[in-house]
Amino acid sequence: MSNAFTLNAELRKDEGKAASRRLRRLDGKIPAIIYGGRKKPVSVSILHKEISKQLENEAFYAHVIDIVVDGKSESVILKDLQRHPAKALIMHADFYRVSKTKKFNKSVPLHFINEDSSIGVKVQGGQVSHSTTQLNISCLPADLPAFIEVDLSEVEIGQTLHISDLKLPKGVSSVALALGANHDLPVVSINKAKQAIEETSETDEAAPEEGASEE
Repeated sequence: MSNAFTLNAELRKDEGKAASRRLRRLDGKIPAIIYGGRKKPVSVSILHKEISKQLENEAFYAHVIDIVVDGKSESVILKDLQRHPAKALIMHADFYRVSKTKKFNKSVPLHFINEDSSIGVKVQGGQVSHSTTQLNISCLPADLPAFIEVDLSEVEIGQTLHISDLKLPKGVSSVALALGANHDLPVVSINKAKQAIEETSETDEAAPEEGASEE
């Protein structure tokens, strides 16, 4: 199985916080781990500049990756990434092994399209409110999408799209929906603009009460 992204890694013998600090400071590398499947977890190191460059592409976060360790390639997905709290540095990466014949779970980004041209925004003057920007899905590696589109063109004010309203690619299913209908969470909605709400409230306050006499 050949994938669009490739990372080169080296086996890491020294572990622990001190070894990881030396790895980052002296070698320009980051510690990482490859786990999952029937094989044992493997500690590796990856050049910081190499993984940083790959992370500039959004698809890298939701794509099967070829990671090459001492000349041997494995298919993995990026499972977790630890960044420095104050600097633009990657501290650690977790990679999970995948098999082309077994489904796995992965969070992929949602791409919201036609927001400005939607009925609720363009015609009715509403505002878009996102409840989530990612979806946890289950699929085979070959079916893993880089993202899922959410089309808002026909959404009106007061309408909310839930997970069940999304059009998922063939072979892709929602992990949440598999747990039951009560996990059909909201994804995005179009609500009345804040200014319009305030104006309506002011109008209501200014209107005389029914039956009140006018002076």
